[in-house]
Amino acid sequence: MKVLVVGSGGREHALCWSIAKSAKLSKLYCAPGNAGIKDVAECVNVGAEDVDGVVAFAKDNAIDLVVVGPEAPLVLGMVDKLEEAGIKAFGPSAAASVLEGSKGFMKDMCAKAGVPTAGYGRFTDADKAKDFIRENGAPIVVKTDGLAAGKGVIICESVEEAFKAVDDMMGEKIFGDAGNEIVIEDFLRGEECSFFALVDGERALPLAAAQDHKAAYDGDKGPNTGGMGAYSPTPIASPEICDKIMETAITPLIKTMAAEGCPYKGVLFCGLMVENGVPTVLEYNIRFGDPECQVLMMRWKSDVLEALEAAAEGRLDDISLEWHDETAMVVVMAAEGYPGSYEKGTEIKNLADANGVENAFVFHAGTKAEGDKVLATGGRVLGVTGRGQSVKQAQATTYQAVDAIDWPKGFCRRDIGWRAVERENS
Repeated sequence: MKVLVVGSGGREHALCWSIAKSAKLSKLYCAPGNAGIKDVAECVNVGAEDVDGVVAFAKDNAIDLVVVGPEAPLVLGMVDKLEEAGIKAFGPSAAASVLEGSKGFMKDMCAKAGVPTAGYGRFTDADKAKDFIRENGAPIVVKTDGLAAGKGVIICESVEEAFKAVDDMMGEKIFGDAGNEIVIEDFLRGEECSFFALVDGERALPLAAAQDHKAAYDGDKGPNTGGMGAYSPTPIASPEICDKIMETAITPLIKTMAAEGCPYKGVLFCGLMVENGVPTVLEYNIRFGDPECQVLMMRWKSDVLEALEAAAEGRLDDISLEWHDETAMVVVMAAEGYPGSYEKGTEIKNLADANGVENAFVFHAGTKAEGDKVLATGGRVLGVTGRGQSVKQAQATTYQAVDAIDWPKGFCRRDIGWRAVERENS
């Protein structure tokens, strides 16, 4: 098969790295790719959101399957356009992608499907939003309705903080048009986990759970980011809880989406809060998480391409999955200053030494190659990933690889997996 992966981040590097191992693969392309992806795929100069450019490339090169990585091209209808051109694609349609494109739509869909989720309100008027906040009190969560690169969620400890979040989103437009409508939700307590399933329109096949670390600094301090690290499996998502997530959060949603005329295909990412063994849905995303994709691919033992193709073709019944038993962990190395402003173009050295650490691999997220040099181009730049028999061992392997990298302008959290390590030590 000739395969095209769309995207340029750590998620897409992990997908390319896994797909490259498939016995079914004859040629792998990535649009646009990055400095790490070029080692496993041919990078092509087509932007991830250039729908027409991707369709044209796929037609000209007789691509058998397009795997769309990021959410933005999915929301723009890339899968619809590819399928109209007779090209098979992995990912949801534009209609189904509204599940992530609009948090309000997502909450309404949860209500229709009977999925357990936080109480909420949808607002296009700032004064009405503030009335809702006054009535409900704090802590409370204010979210942009639209896509904001994983940053449009503000957890507010006081009513005043929530008012400011409303003004920032709707008045100051700090997230652009994504804040034209906002969603305000009850604050959920517990521990967060991410759960993934492959979906073929009618059926869902569970993948695995992971735990992401959103805050920028150790001890879960600092501003929210797109994710500073993750590990899988996570002790809070026991087999019983994973079964409960499938039963209450995945299967009812898939049935409701189909009944509403927007059947879902691709990977479904469910973000949940687990308290006292009860999972409650925070959000759905329409793609593999980043950085969770890196740890899922590190653990995935069977043929990834075979499974993605089966989901795209509506035949997940044919597929059974195998996983490595070990824990996988990813630590994100970000540019100093992220998630605020940061310098671009700084050089990263000794990546080969990091990849030389046994059971470790460095996925590139925001990099470009310039001659023999690798330069940082984004905020989250590398996803250093390792595997081990325990969370503690995976952590030791991953940080050994982190410490091999020479990048003075980068930083990372030093405590990824801390909750699970504490459990192992107790």
